[in-house]
Amino acid sequence: MKIMIIGYSGSGKSTLAEFLSREYRVPVLYLDALHFLPNWVEREESEENALLADFLDKNDSWVIDGNYSKNNYSRRLEEADLIILMLFDRFSCLYRAFKRSREYRNRVRPSIAEGCTEKMDWDFVMWILHSGRKKRQRERYAGIAEKYAEKCVTIRNQRELDRYYATFSNNLT
Repeated sequence: MKIMIIGYSGSGKSTLAEFLSREYRVPVLYLDALHFLPNWVEREESEENALLADFLDKNDSWVIDGNYSKNNYSRRLEEADLIILMLFDRFSCLYRAFKRSREYRNRVRPSIAEGCTEKMDWDFVMWILHSGRKKRQRERYAGIAEKYAEKCVTIRNQRELDRYYATFSNNLT
């Protein structure tokens, strides 16, 4: 099984990726951890692409969490057996990101590179509320949902996510 999870910041992509990785017993790759070196230094794009391509080449099954359209995006979309779009509204995402920042305050969460302690700053708030939701991004997600309709699931709120978790767990037993 190859699962690609994309969507808005704070929507729960990493938590879902961890769950699906455990349930399927497949490796998980968090693109935030691939993108950043320690202390929030961004990795070179060519190195990111090489590391991601290596992961894809070496694993027959996987869960990949993250957008990063510059990183083998088309390949991930084509190879994925399941694409999950996490499209929570902006205020739910902000609330979830705020909760996460409190939970991991001054610590590194599992889905990010070492040395990248959790932070909630004004730039990230603006990303969640506005910058990360521009028309181009919304159109990209709509296009993916249309082009890959047979293998795409869209989750828009906590109720849908809870139903998805419950259904998925029941199907695996």
